[in-house]
Amino acid sequence: MRRPVDFKTLAILLLLPLVAVPQPTGIVREGDRFVRDFHGIAPPGRRLRINAHGPVSVQAGVANSISYTVHLSVRARTEAEARYVMRRYNVQISPRGEWVVLTAPGGPVISTVTVKAPRLDHLVVSTSDGAVDAGGIEGSLEVDTRAGELSADRIGGDCRLVTGGGDIRVGTVGGGLRCSSGAGKIHVGTVRGAAELETVGGDITAADIGGTVRAETGGGGIHIVKAGGAVTAGTVGGQIVVDHASGIVTARNMAGPVKIGAAWGVQCESGSGGINLSNIAGGMRVSTSLGNIMATLLAGKLADSYLATGNGDITVFIPSNVGVNIRAQNDLADSIRRIAVEFPGVRVRRQGRLIVAEGPVNGGGPLLQISATVGTIFIRKQQ
Repeated sequence: MRRPVDFKTLAILLLLPLVAVPQPTGIVREGDRFVRDFHGIAPPGRRLRINAHGPVSVQAGVANSISYTVHLSVRARTEAEARYVMRRYNVQISPRGEWVVLTAPGGPVISTVTVKAPRLDHLVVSTSDGAVDAGGIEGSLEVDTRAGELSADRIGGDCRLVTGGGDIRVGTVGGGLRCSSGAGKIHVGTVRGAAELETVGGDITAADIGGTVRAETGGGGIHIVKAGGAVTAGTVGGQIVVDHASGIVTARNMAGPVKIGAAWGVQCESGSGGINLSNIAGGMRVSTSLGNIMATLLAGKLADSYLATGNGDITVFIPSNVGVNIRAQNDLADSIRRIAVEFPGVRVRRQGRLIVAEGPVNGGGPLLQISATVGTIFIRKQQ
């Protein structure tokens, strides 16, 4: 007796998302390894999560559907041995709520995942080991690998990149950016939002950041070309350069020079290294144990400032439209010429073993304190 058709059950089955079963190719020998590729089409979705155990490459906005290739590689003595190992490892692809989840095998098998997709609102990649390259994501991107280089470009939303060891390279990001590397260089192009860049060892370079910047490296140089807000930069050894910041620059350098091209204010500490400050429109708190300090003031929201070096010269250039009150002292000076002033309102005198200079410049204004222990203080007119 024929059972009646359950149209309700049939309708539910027809509405379920179609999941393409990964189709493997044959096993091929390449050197001392055997390889096999899995190809497939994922169910439609705008949020993709990839769990992998090797390199991953994702390019979005380049296909009508989510297509993927998983390249498996295993070291084995014979094809039979390789086939025995590989048959236990399958590629899994399934929808989970708003997400499409692709899981590639791990263990003795190395997997390389390549994905081409249409528009993606969110991409999350987690891999135990291997480089990750992602591009064309209209929304957010999150990447985490224990070791490997990271590359991201054309990201519309926020971007978070973490690697246990490897260089990080970023093109354009429409939101904020957070990068962290256990050891490696960080190079960033254009970011509309704020940027947090951190590496245990390696240089950090950022071309154009729309918001604030925090850059920290355990050993290496830092170069921020342009920042739309405040900049905080720190390194144990290497040069810190900030070409332009629309905010206060806070720099800490244990052993290396600091150069600021333009900023609304500066707070800088250096263990050893020269400090060069240009077009500073706000207050300054600057000190170095060993090195010269050169500062050029700029008319703006000036505030009380302090410049000090334990061993080196200090040179301050003051334009005619900037007014300050000078209070300078040179410890252990052998001559009154250790403070040279080009402004007649500033009087230089000896006070015990100190050489002291005090007085207004261009009618006076905020207090500018200058202190040197060994070296010469120059207070000059900007031509």
